[in-house]
Amino acid sequence: MKSDIMVSKFKRICVFCGSSQGKKSNYQDAAIELGKKLISRNIDLVFGGVSIDLMGLVSQAVHDGGRHVFGVIPKTLMHRELTGETIGKVKVVAHMHQRKTEMARHSDAFIVLPGGYGTLDELPEVISWAQLGIHGKLVGLLNVDGYYNSLLSFIDKAVREGFISLNARQIIASAPTTTELVKKLEKYVPCHERVASKLNWDTEQQLGYPQAQEIAR
Repeated sequence: MKSDIMVSKFKRICVFCGSSQGKKSNYQDAAIELGKKLISRNIDLVFGGVSIDLMGLVSQAVHDGGRHVFGVIPKTLMHRELTGETIGKVKVVAHMHQRKTEMARHSDAFIVLPGGYGTLDELPEVISWAQLGIHGKLVGLLNVDGYYNSLLSFIDKAVREGFISLNARQIIASAPTTTELVKKLEKYVPCHERVASKLNWDTEQQLGYPQAQEIAR
């Protein structure tokens, strides 16, 4: 009998989520459960480097379970988002765009937990990159307690109104629980249009961004 940890096609998953805990304990429970699910399937974590709230819960759970944790954080946010010891390895970068690029480079897929403006900034960018064919990575929404129902309704309306193609709509998978979402991502085959297939993740090197630093414990 094969062990559950042997069947995942992902080595590293990037998790986007709020740097706040949210008002419902279900959000916090989902963050911890996601961390445990990654451990059970032998998947490492890539995240925004924040050691507090939902991000901190996910990263601490994965780290405590013995999996590799890789965080990326802009230098200007270190005093605000890092508290106490860092979790796993943290790469310090120059700015937010470089942070998102670096996180995407090191990931095989994306999972999005509930979050605010920052999460809503990260989500459409990785979807747009997938639509353009810059990457072929899957995007999963962990729709805890229907948190993303309104967003999914908006996206479906954009499809009906002709602003998002049916292929592009398929970039996003969603489910209310971690178990359901991971199963969907494992089976999912994206339909990306590859209109920008020559683009790559080395943009920051081409633009001459400062070399990143690393913190590890």
